[in-house]
Amino acid sequence: MPRHPSLLNILITTLCLVTASTATWADQPLPTPPELASGYRSGLQPVHASRHMVAAANPLASEAGRAMLRAGGSAIDAAIAMQMVLTLVEPQSSGIGGGAFILYWDGQRVQAFDGREAAPAGVTERLFLQADGSPMPFRAAQIGGRSVGVPGVLRALKLAHDQHGKLPWKDLFAPAIALARNGFAVSERLHTLVAGDPFIARSPAMARYFLDDRGEPLAVGTILRNPALAQTFERIAEQGVEAFYRGEIAEAMVAQVRHHANAGQLSLEDLQRYQAKEREPVCGPYKAWTICGMPPPSSGGVTVLQTLGILDALQQASAQRDLALQPPRQVPSVAGLEPTPQAVHLMAEAERLAYADRARYLADSDYVPVPVKSLLDPAYLAERARQVGEYSMKHARPGTPQGANLALAPDRSPLRISTSHLSAVDDRGQALAMTTSVESAFGSHLMVGGFLLNNHLTDFSFLPAENGKPVANRVQPGKRPLSAMAPTMVFSRASGELVASLGSPGGSQIIGYVNKALIGLLDWHLDPQQAAGLPNFGSRNAGTEVEAGLFSPALIRQLAAWGHEVTPMTMTSGLQIIQRSGQGWAGGADPRREGVALGD
Repeated sequence: MPRHPSLLNILITTLCLVTASTATWADQPLPTPPELASGYRSGLQPVHASRHMVAAANPLASEAGRAMLRAGGSAIDAAIAMQMVLTLVEPQSSGIGGGAFILYWDGQRVQAFDGREAAPAGVTERLFLQADGSPMPFRAAQIGGRSVGVPGVLRALKLAHDQHGKLPWKDLFAPAIALARNGFAVSERLHTLVAGDPFIARSPAMARYFLDDRGEPLAVGTILRNPALAQTFERIAEQGVEAFYRGEIAEAMVAQVRHHANAGQLSLEDLQRYQAKEREPVCGPYKAWTICGMPPPSSGGVTVLQTLGILDALQQASAQRDLALQPPRQVPSVAGLEPTPQAVHLMAEAERLAYADRARYLADSDYVPVPVKSLLDPAYLAERARQVGEYSMKHARPGTPQGANLALAPDRSPLRISTSHLSAVDDRGQALAMTTSVESAFGSHLMVGGFLLNNHLTDFSFLPAENGKPVANRVQPGKRPLSAMAPTMVFSRASGELVASLGSPGGSQIIGYVNKALIGLLDWHLDPQQAAGLPNFGSRNAGTEVEAGLFSPALIRQLAAWGHEVTPMTMTSGLQIIQRSGQGWAGGADPRREGVALGD
């Protein structure tokens, strides 16, 4: 008997999943539309498994990943199947027209695979400047070909699959092909995002796909088919990734980008030359654990580790500042657990310091010297921690780590990312954390072959320089824009065992979401579902942000008394968490979105 089922069997399994009722998702009930519309599902419980587990932002993607694991596949096999399904069912967030960062644990070492988009060779530093030298409005930059970077997610997935895949490449596309041909039900989240996007109606291909005959967003529950994407997937499944980077698909992408009214510079040569890169992950200590994340061009790993290092230094200087002694508590005026005012204060101040360094020093390290080692040096972080007092510093200045280039100007461009995260652990104990994105919701709004192209070039600083100093994250040909994506893995320092795989979407707030979840798991001993569901809070070195409706007036008053300029706001994270639990695994999915964790 073969070790994996045939392509036909996988297709049959997937078709059964598509036509099943919501009772199919026995591991974790699907939310009803009213709960999704409110943006927060309450009362969810962690999922437990003994063999393997996946967690993704859509139930259909999670089912596809679990099907690969049940067939004997590896964590990367599951991730490929999930990414293809997400391209179809969550097009606003990620897809083959975008990029991704992947952490992979093979049981012996952690690897980092960089599938970040690259700037075309034809761009200049003035890409997003108007004639008078001022930066373009964001939407003017986003919509159209100008913002499209060379897509990287397929190259990164193939690079990881070549090393760790167990199932044939073509079999991993079967669930997505079946769903694209037979259709899937439009979710509440997809409907809501389509309804809130006025640019869809101005894109003929998107309007034909996402709107009905009256020009209205497709109703929740409408069966949506995408035969063009099924055909694209079939080509890539049979011919490999070269079918995407050369030939008809590549030519169609270039034509869309270069012939749009807001034209870009993408060329066939850019697509053919693009390579995913294997990089050295950044890892550092936090109490009894080792935390590993992505290196530049992602800022996520460095900034998370800086935040944790500052918090660790605060605890070492004073036991009263140990977050383990500040667990969240039940507060009658809010639903669920609420962090203490002291915990919010300490984490917001640590993040201010870390975000200040991020804005000054972090960028694509192939183009800019990034002093990663110095930024993570415990002595440097202890020095930074001494700035945290009883009252908020409101705005932190960047530090001066050894080897830093002080001739740089800060990057003042906020990242706006519509992103997705998925995690997986297979039967062999290999694990993956992957954050994947097309940048803003629906990317550039250019649709080719049934998928959307990214607008990730808008993650560059629009201003290349300030006061005569260059910005590290300025536009340059071939460069990869700075990201906040933070796929993260946690290991025991004592045993070396994998403890958790996690990550989140959320633009430049991703770092804070991951920090919150890590503290919840490690210091507060919450289960993955509780950690994902905790109210979001933090600071990107401006105001102190708290999730609207999930914090009590008393906490907000206390923060204000300590000098915080508190900003209640919508903070839609999308955490997916898998954590070791006894001899197996526990999983949690963010209650703010429609994802689920599934396992056996």
